[in-house]
Amino acid sequence: MSGSPPRVLLTIGDPNGIGPELAVKAVVAAQEHPAFNPVLVGDRHVVEPLARQAGMTVRETVDGHRAPIADVVDVLPVDSLPAGAFAPGRVSAEAGQATVAYLERAVRCLQGGGARGIVACPHSETAINAAGISFAGYPRLLAELVGARSDEVFLMLVGAGLRIVHATLHESLKDALGRLTPELVHRAAHALVRALQEQGIPSPRIGVFGINPHAGEGGLFGDEDLRVTAPAVERLRAAGIDASGPVGADLMLGDTGFDAFVAMYHDQGHIPVKLLAGRSAAAMTIGAGVRFSSVGHGAGFDIAGMGTADADAVVAAVRLVGATATRLQSHVTAGVTS
Repeated sequence: MSGSPPRVLLTIGDPNGIGPELAVKAVVAAQEHPAFNPVLVGDRHVVEPLARQAGMTVRETVDGHRAPIADVVDVLPVDSLPAGAFAPGRVSAEAGQATVAYLERAVRCLQGGGARGIVACPHSETAINAAGISFAGYPRLLAELVGARSDEVFLMLVGAGLRIVHATLHESLKDALGRLTPELVHRAAHALVRALQEQGIPSPRIGVFGINPHAGEGGLFGDEDLRVTAPAVERLRAAGIDASGPVGADLMLGDTGFDAFVAMYHDQGHIPVKLLAGRSAAAMTIGAGVRFSSVGHGAGFDIAGMGTADADAVVAAVRLVGATATRLQSHVTAGVTS
């Protein structure tokens, strides 16, 4: 391991989607900003043709400590996808298996001190599940890889000035509502507060959405908020967190005084962020003890291999993870030297 500062690892996502193209474009975009030049994690035979098209060469590395140089794509190679299974635009189990293998390799590198954080290019849940891997999004997979409890790891969408953590995520609405408890909402909010503090907001103001319309209207529209979200907010306040709610999401989102929000289920948090931020949203996994982000859009199989994919969301995610890691390291250094 060299003395160069660690870099962000960028997994190429589903190799048959737009992920590899986005990954190489992110390196090209970072040429003027070396601090945010990522190391790609994936099959070399997938990355190399794209690098050549961009006028760059590939250099292999064993971790994220190699100093970036101009016109070079650094790759932490993972030999996972058979050459014959590389078929841009095709959903396949082989590509799904490779997607997970890339993340597993990146996590091992991060845990060994070889990286600042991880960003993942778009994946396909269909492809991953076709490989026989139970997958419902990165939060649960990351929890499994690092040995964390799945109910302590959450997704936070970031975009258009909004930050929204989801107490539940990829499951039916019936199952999500059945799993909601004051404890789960409390844990999601605590993970959110810690993430915001890492991003430089020491005392964030948190808004907690109600479950039912108008947060139940005092029991008129169901008692779930009286039993779940209201007690969670009381516990947060007792712990010294500036939390408000529960309030209907439609009303609370109009209040500009909040740093972030806690949504109760997938669409409640995804719709406002994706409506306002579109494909530029970043999806951060929080609570797993690793700095990780992905993008808020899919693998784009319909345009895979065409060279037209927009890498802005991936570039933003790399900068978000890199900046968070830099801020944390600065705080550690200040604590040691002060």
